[in-house]
Amino acid sequence: YYSPVHGPPPAPSSQQEAIEHIDEVQNEIDRLIESASEEILKVEQKYNKLRQPFFQKRSELIGKIPNFWVTTFVNHPQVSALLGEEDEEALHYLSRVEVTEFEDIKSGYRIEFYFDENPYFENKVLSKEFHLNESGDPSSKSTEIKWRSGKDLTKRVSQSQTKGGRKRQHEEPESFFTWFTDHADAGADELGEVIKDDIWPNPLQYYLVPDMDDEEGEGEEEDEDEEGLEDIDEEGDEDGEEDDEDEGEDGEVTSTIWFRLQDFGFSIWEIYLVEANIKIGCSSPSSICTTNNNC
Repeated sequence: YYSPVHGPPPAPSSQQEAIEHIDEVQNEIDRLIESASEEILKVEQKYNKLRQPFFQKRSELIGKIPNFWVTTFVNHPQVSALLGEEDEEALHYLSRVEVTEFEDIKSGYRIEFYFDENPYFENKVLSKEFHLNESGDPSSKSTEIKWRSGKDLTKRVSQSQTKGGRKRQHEEPESFFTWFTDHADAGADELGEVIKDDIWPNPLQYYLVPDMDDEEGEGEEEDEDEEGLEDIDEEGDEDGEEDDEDEGEDGEVTSTIWFRLQDFGFSIWEIYLVEANIKIGCSSPSSICTTNNNC
């Protein structure tokens, strides 16, 4: 039996021999995996260089579209969750994003945000770099943001009005821009990985994501229109049924009176008078209606 102190019981000699052979085969598998990783890295380095002119051309074209990057970030589900209202306002001044992998690929990458003149900070470029040293320990460093007076979005405290008229202060959710100052766990920087691996290869797919609010609004309008048409159809059907019922009742009464009056020898004109008065409320067919008010 297995003992947490002494480990598993000794295996029979045949099993021990099999385990040793498995270990030898596993070592060969590991060597092949390592060799494949080196070959894959060489291919990635080659194509990383080939991609650069296309990335540059794409950046030039993106520069012709206003608010391209803020729209892309807002449409991305993971990034949008980090954006407050003022973060989004600040990102309207973001004109270009660049992601550069270091030449050997495996040692790290850099993300750069280029901004137009804006009321929030003085920097034209904000960057964050991720490094992996020879021992495999990740680290990061970034640009220090030079916030303008009273515009530091990472230290914002908002005020809300209470019922008594007093203002209550509460901390806003963490700003998107705290990412530039957070170096606590460079190896688990989800935002950096999302930008590098998900957004940067094809930002257009997120820029073109339709606005869900608009879609929902259009859907609600269509549903309301369809419901309105259904209501109209139902009302029309009900009115038609009522008319059919009225016509049926009037038809039965007037046809009966018509034949009875003919039997008594009344003229066609007198019969028409009776028919007209019955339709306006005369209920006694035994006497002739001489006016619209007397039966």
